[in-house]
Amino acid sequence: MRFRVLAVGSRQPQWVDRGFEDYRRRLPGLSLVELPVAARAKSQAIEAARDAEGQRLLARIAPGAHVVALEVDGRGLDTAALARRMEAWLGLGQPVDFLIGGPDGLSEACRERAAEAWSLSPLTLPHGLARVVLAEALYRAWSVLQGHPYHRA
Repeated sequence: MRFRVLAVGSRQPQWVDRGFEDYRRRLPGLSLVELPVAARAKSQAIEAARDAEGQRLLARIAPGAHVVALEVDGRGLDTAALARRMEAWLGLGQPVDFLIGGPDGLSEACRERAAEAWSLSPLTLPHGLARVVLAEALYRAWSVLQGHPYHRA
């Protein structure tokens, strides 16, 4: 099992780094690839920065990976549904790469490359918090598949 989080933004608060690292230690095969935020200028269109970040994300996707875009308008999943999705991802025999965009979201090219879009919440989450929520959700779903009593719903 290999789950990689490809996230734009390389300087997160310490609590974000510690939170993600805690779940990374618990979940076999979970890793994080941080990519720098593109420079933004008042004279530059937002799309240019988003596209530059998108190209960086696309360049880091693992060969043959199943790509999941984290998007506010993506499909919402409860824990049981996520566990079923995880089971399907594991059955693919491919790495799964999750894309978290920068301040202005994911580029159109990233959305097109993704096999599916997932929404962690209808709320707008700070990108660092999204990393931690994603890692926790993946760990919880994996725990369900392992028969651990972590999920008590």
